[in-house]
Amino acid sequence: MALTAVVPGRDVAPGRRITSLWRGPIGYCIRVFVVVRLSLFALGLLAVGLFTPGGTPGGIPGMAEAPLDGGWNQAITAWQRADALWYLRIAASGYRADDLSAAFFPLYPLLTRVVGLATGRHWLLAAYLVSNAAALVALVLLHRLTSLELSEAHARRVVVYVCVFPTGFFLFAPYTESLFLALSIGALYAARRHRWAAAAVLAALAAATRSPGILLVPALAVEAVLQARADPPEWRQLPWRLLAAASGALGLIAYLGYWQRYGGSWRVPLDVQKSGWDKQLSTPWGAVWGGVRRGLQAVGGYPGSYFVVDVLVVAVVLAAGVWVAMRMRPTYGVYLWASVLFPLLFTWPDRPLLSVPRIYLVVFPVYWALSRLAERWRLHNAVVGVSAGFMALLAAAFVGRYPLF
Repeated sequence: MALTAVVPGRDVAPGRRITSLWRGPIGYCIRVFVVVRLSLFALGLLAVGLFTPGGTPGGIPGMAEAPLDGGWNQAITAWQRADALWYLRIAASGYRADDLSAAFFPLYPLLTRVVGLATGRHWLLAAYLVSNAAALVALVLLHRLTSLELSEAHARRVVVYVCVFPTGFFLFAPYTESLFLALSIGALYAARRHRWAAAAVLAALAAATRSPGILLVPALAVEAVLQARADPPEWRQLPWRLLAAASGALGLIAYLGYWQRYGGSWRVPLDVQKSGWDKQLSTPWGAVWGGVRRGLQAVGGYPGSYFVVDVLVVAVVLAAGVWVAMRMRPTYGVYLWASVLFPLLFTWPDRPLLSVPRIYLVVFPVYWALSRLAERWRLHNAVVGVSAGFMALLAAAFVGRYPLF
């Protein structure tokens, strides 16, 4: 009997390979993505006609807000709100030293500009392509990292949880959340697979996308030490890996250097946060207590319910953070708590937790805690139902110009 070597995949028909791919992790992520993406398009189309829009049409220097005047275009243009206007304006015409554009980090608008130039300067279309491609990549990477740290079953639940998180609609809107999520997960996944050059590059890109990207530096440093402790020969690689972790700060340094060169001071992005949005330094416990106190004082009233939403989301994240710190690899505990505390250091006095629920959307270890809870108490359907319900409510308020985030 002759023995012949079989090269994996060569004797599999193309149709079977496609079927296998569709039934596997990538296909699962695509299916979840498509369902949520189409649902949000439908919500944007219908919500404007179901609820009276709040506030007045807004805009920023050089970019007007899309009107809520009906039509099929609402499925897409209804999400062109708030910070999305800044990213679109920067993509179209660049930064200005005399406005608040410096507060918005450059990688997302830069990618949007590249895609926009390739699509005939259709900036909103380009922003959607960047955000949604990044969202799909983020889901696949989250599935892989969760399978590595927990299990395949947890990975499937976690992909759903991030998509239906109360602020999950930002992953699909012209915002930076999806790009940052993909880069931050990619950096930590690469480090866990001992691919430190890739981890360094992805972390630097994350820091050029949003300021919390700098928080990957301590998390990657902890991971480098853990790998060295687990395998004594790995100690020889520790200095290089710590350097790779530290290089994650290059994205932030490069952006501050840009403003030092062209804006006269590297502090411009920091100064506009204070002058343009009236943010002030605070303590994390002071911010949380201030949010809780205002939420309790204004339950059931307008706009007091905004405070209640802030408190509910933050409470879930804090509880999940305790579980992650106790049960998961220290790398993720460091990253989660750094990400939780960072936005609480610079807040609005009148609404200390404003935007925090959106910022916490990308703190992905939270979803691991939710998945373990759902497994233990058989609460998967309840988690999905409650979270998706809140997301639909908040998304409808967002497209209707209500100042939630």
